[in-house]
Amino acid sequence: MDFTFTEEQQAAAEAARAVFAGVKPDGVPSPALVPGAVADDFDRPLWSRLARAGLLSLPVPPEHGGAGLGPLALCLVLREAGKVLARVPLLEHTAAALTLSEHGGVAMSHLLPAIGRGELVVTTAAHGRTGHDAAEQAVTARPAEAGWLLDGTQTAVPWAHGADRVLLPAHTADGRTVLALVPRDRPGVDLADQVSTNGERYARLTLDSVPADDAEVITAEGAWERLRALLTCGTCALALGLGEAVAQMTGAYTSKREQFGFPLATFQAVAVQAADRYIDLRVMEATLWQAAWRVESGAAGCDALPPAADIAVAKVWASEGVRRVVQTAQHLHGGFGADTDYPLHRYHAWAKQLELSLGPAAAHEEALGDLLAAHPSAET
Repeated sequence: MDFTFTEEQQAAAEAARAVFAGVKPDGVPSPALVPGAVADDFDRPLWSRLARAGLLSLPVPPEHGGAGLGPLALCLVLREAGKVLARVPLLEHTAAALTLSEHGGVAMSHLLPAIGRGELVVTTAAHGRTGHDAAEQAVTARPAEAGWLLDGTQTAVPWAHGADRVLLPAHTADGRTVLALVPRDRPGVDLADQVSTNGERYARLTLDSVPADDAEVITAEGAWERLRALLTCGTCALALGLGEAVAQMTGAYTSKREQFGFPLATFQAVAVQAADRYIDLRVMEATLWQAAWRVESGAAGCDALPPAADIAVAKVWASEGVRRVVQTAQHLHGGFGADTDYPLHRYHAWAKQLELSLGPAAAHEEALGDLLAAHPSAET
């Protein structure tokens, strides 16, 4: 079995490293995680560089100007974004683009070129949902004379104030979950400011009888599950990149900082903690690529469990692993790690945001337990 990435996937990762090479962590120095402490909008110049490098069009089919790549390539790029805390809706935009290209049909295909060029920015309203509670949607969709009417609320919508459209799940009366692509400025759409754990400007999205025509609603079976899987894998990739950057930062600090005439890195207790975090990162990486491969290939697991099981395992490790990595980094940096002139405090805030986004470890452990109960033969 060949575990190496394809040339196209490796090229995407190299292009991402080149674009993110000069990016510095956001909000350093910053006084506190309060509204406006970071910025009201995402990093537009970085967004333009990503577009010029072709990284926003990776999931767009070639006939619409893209590379036609899948979740593995997207996760490789998002890993690089996590290393620098890139303030762009890269995860949401590319996950939406891939979902639209696979399930949007002809009705939405005309949007793909503009999405690939970054001219039409799309975010998603799904970060508060996990696989276990997916049936409990906050937004409802009911048929209307000229399409659909959307009502309800979604909280913690990232980058909503700067996006052109929001892709959100909505629950129908017959028990289905559809995806609606709603313009941010449509009558009946209201955005209220929220501040995320990492200090970014999020939004509480409220819809009051918002009309959507049939061309703006995806009713294909599996579209919502596909979007949720892409967002979860992408969140794991961001957490992996963040954790790797923090580990490198910690290694550099403990190699230079001396106590009793010796570098901290030479002390056994420090070395043991660093080794434990290295193991965390390698398991985060292994489970991420397993989940991304299952999502991309759709291959059945040898244990008869669906891809959702691998996704749950990856998110459990991403949530717990990234938390342990930043906590150890803070401990080994001492008081210096809390200095707002030093970027570690921003990595810590982002790590907590990624840990909780799309459900904490406990929620995915519960979802995994349900999957095991439904597939008893897989428990052995």
